[in-house]
Amino acid sequence: MNDVFLGRTGVKVSALCFGTMSFGAEADEAGSAALFKACRDAGVNFFDCADIYAGGRSEEILGRLIRDCRTEVVITSKVYFAASKDVNAMGASRRHIMESVEGSLKRLGTDRIDLYFIHRFDDQTPLEETLRAMDDLVRQGKVLYPAVSNFAAWQTAKALGISAREGYAPLSCIQPMYSLVKRQAEVEILPMALSEGLGVIPYSPLGGGLLSGKYGVQKRPESGRLTAHKISQTRYGDALYYEVAEKFAEFARERGHHPAALAIAWVASHPAVTAPIIGARTMDQLRTCLAAAAIPMTAELRGAISALSPEPPPATDRNEERTEFTFGVR
Repeated sequence: MNDVFLGRTGVKVSALCFGTMSFGAEADEAGSAALFKACRDAGVNFFDCADIYAGGRSEEILGRLIRDCRTEVVITSKVYFAASKDVNAMGASRRHIMESVEGSLKRLGTDRIDLYFIHRFDDQTPLEETLRAMDDLVRQGKVLYPAVSNFAAWQTAKALGISAREGYAPLSCIQPMYSLVKRQAEVEILPMALSEGLGVIPYSPLGGGLLSGKYGVQKRPESGRLTAHKISQTRYGDALYYEVAEKFAEFARERGHHPAALAIAWVASHPAVTAPIIGARTMDQLRTCLAAAAIPMTAELRGAISALSPEPPPATDRNEERTEFTFGVR
């Protein structure tokens, strides 16, 4: 497993990040421990979590697993979504952030969170308030690096501008959705990250399982995230995605790769990406995902895979800029 720098932090992380959403949910304590050990044996030192995963159990289990190797791992958690029924238990207000971080620190059994993500843009709270709270946590040593997930490029850029103006600790990392069937991040989010030196740890590189090889135009498994979760059904319900999934699975197998491993390797090969977040409920799934690190992703292979799905239009919508008919290039 290669190690890579996380943006401009100077911190090195493994080229794959393991998402612990399954801890305490599909994977019990023993199963979570086995997955964690297999990750560590493979060279993974980067583990993503959130306060709402499995109702807080994911953080509790991860905390117990890192107890003897805390200085050797980089961990994340997140704040925004409601972890209780209290009327104020949601959002990125100073009040919610300050209360939530204490709960996460306790469940994780640690004195600091390496990367603390605002899980979603808060439409009701000024960014200045959110960023000041995050800066205070950095000054207190409870958070090392502020980060954001599910932010648009303009929202992230605005946050960077506010932090620079006010002297707050800057954002160090972003966590967007990115896969062969969800390529919107290529338009502005990933170019912005490259420009600003941000770490990027994309989630759902398998498109909610769509690119695992189990789905096709007339192919549906009896169980899985896309059959059980309304959010995933809505997110990946377009018939075109299933056409892409079928073509991609055939492409991968013709070249001797498991579709899931190749899908992760494709995401990892984007120059802005630091480490895709992989997830697993079983050891077999984990072994398949870890195999992505060994796939040599050449420019030719990435181009051939990219051609299997529609490329999103450029941010300016000037499609001619991708052709010989462009103008104004210096």
